[in-house]
Amino acid sequence: MASLWPIKWGVNTWAAFAGSDDEAVVDGDFAILEDELQPILKAMRAEDINIVAIHQHMTQEQPHYLFLHYWGKGKAVDLAKSIKKALSIQANLRK
Repeated sequence: MASLWPIKWGVNTWAAFAGSDDEAVVDGDFAILEDELQPILKAMRAEDINIVAIHQHMTQEQPHYLFLHYWGKGKAVDLAKSIKKALSIQANLRK
């Protein structure tokens, strides 16, 4: 299901990396629909990505979005692969 929300409204998914190739951190948000929460949450935890918060930024919007804030530490390439797995799960759920 494609979203009609403009990115400028803050309904987006992002990741920020810092550190070195061998000792990196990743921090970010997933903007997710309610039905996507459990599959993405399980994928992130299986990859040792820490979930910091799950909440909403808006009320009564349609479709209803939740925001999953995450943080992880490790090799940059492994962190990137972990986030990519969750992004792929989300993309498959929206087909």
